[in-house]
Amino acid sequence: MEERKKRINERAHETRKNKPRKSQVSKGKRRRHYSEKPDERDEHLVRKLEALMSLRTTEEDAMKRASEERYTQWKSLVPALYDWLTNHNLIWPSLSCRWGPQLKQGTYKNRQLLYLSERTDGEFPNTLVVAQCEVLKPRTAAAEHISQFNEEAKSPFVKKHKTIIHPGEVNRIRELPQNSKIVATHTDRPEVLIWNVETQPNRSSTLGAVHSRPDLVLTGHTENAEFALNFSRAAPHVLSGGKDKLVLQWSIEDHITGIQEPYPSRAGTPTAGGGRGSWTTGAGGSDLSDASSIAPRGVFKGHSDTVEDVQFRPSSMQEFCSVGDDSCLVFWDARSGHEPTLKVEKAHDADLHCVDWNAHDENLLLTGSADASVRLFDHRKLSASNSQGTPIEQFEGHTAAVLCVQWCPDRASVFGSCAEDGLLNVWDFEKASKKSGESGRPKKSSKVPAGLFFQHTGHRDKVVDFHWDASDPWTVVSVSDDGESTGGGGTLQIWRMIDFLYRPEEEVLAELDSVRPQLLLPPQ
Repeated sequence: MEERKKRINERAHETRKNKPRKSQVSKGKRRRHYSEKPDERDEHLVRKLEALMSLRTTEEDAMKRASEERYTQWKSLVPALYDWLTNHNLIWPSLSCRWGPQLKQGTYKNRQLLYLSERTDGEFPNTLVVAQCEVLKPRTAAAEHISQFNEEAKSPFVKKHKTIIHPGEVNRIRELPQNSKIVATHTDRPEVLIWNVETQPNRSSTLGAVHSRPDLVLTGHTENAEFALNFSRAAPHVLSGGKDKLVLQWSIEDHITGIQEPYPSRAGTPTAGGGRGSWTTGAGGSDLSDASSIAPRGVFKGHSDTVEDVQFRPSSMQEFCSVGDDSCLVFWDARSGHEPTLKVEKAHDADLHCVDWNAHDENLLLTGSADASVRLFDHRKLSASNSQGTPIEQFEGHTAAVLCVQWCPDRASVFGSCAEDGLLNVWDFEKASKKSGESGRPKKSSKVPAGLFFQHTGHRDKVVDFHWDASDPWTVVSVSDDGESTGGGGTLQIWRMIDFLYRPEEEVLAELDSVRPQLLLPPQ
């Protein structure tokens, strides 16, 4: 987890363009240190260091050029690949993005809430942002319109609606399925924070601003819990995992009514003291001692390293799974105790970053790993005697650590994966099965990874999160941390691939035949 956190946050304080990068300053100091009175050994070491830095710079430059070439090619193909796309430049990087409730349906577009985070340089407060988005309906945006966007500009379809000053950076956001105006956040501390975004007051993210008061604090972790977070679809239950190697479960069912009630006005400077209408802050403005809190109803032990992700079985509030830096995929059932019911000891060849359970077919699970692969497991084929847990499919279309996997809500066999290589891949495991050989692995002669049927390459740096929109089929929001590529900040994109790619082939051909005379296409 430390490596993952370092990769995502390595330039958290370098996003302001008027400041030199720390790496540049440190390299300069290193050179001056060796150039004062070098002896023969120092000179040899200096030459080795300079050669290594030169090689690293060359490799980074080559990767950057390849990424820019890929992006330029992608941009020229946008009108042919997408039914709709909008690009929104972010001042600060966002580590998480989630769709909220749909507010209004119109003739040509729908209005919907969107949640995202802002990770600042430490001088300005970190925030949880509630935005209102205008999501265009299929076949509404003109091709020339979606191709004419400025990478450095704001999208006219994304408007900031409310800002919540968050105590610490927001690493993960999850919405309550029973009421998506209630969200949970993970930050760089042990607690899980619950927010009612509807009743939280809108705040100004100015220097020195005191953070907002969460509606509920979930306690129990003994070390930081930063990424593993999930709500149950069956009941208002919350799962979390952290560096303490624990999986914790809470029920907030009895607190839903209280969460939905707005707090008394807190205009002016917060004061010390207890009660629902007061607020206290400690050093750094991160004291949560005055907020309402609850302890976990279950503490589950079975991992030997940091828990990176957790997921409820879609139809259950008692069954769930977790993955971590110990390379394990672990299954739990709260009804049978606090020990694992099944443990896949080596689900991948490296740390596991993410897991998702298929809501259409609960036998299927996806895992993503630092080994750059995505694996598909069938829960029926896992057993206590088979601790290695052979996947039924492996998807190899990334060149860097996979950070998020998620099943598509519109088709049972489709899922997406995003990674540090800047790619967001869309897969169909049924197509992978058709292209695989008898061994279940892709044929070596295939240039395209088996099962890959769409690749979104609109981000120029690591894609840290994405989310399918359950209200607008096949619509995706994705965010990338573009600190290295654009000099700071991040990029948010909302996009929907052209429907010719996912509709039944016979249906698409019939439509093309009907418009062939207008297109002057030769008959087949």
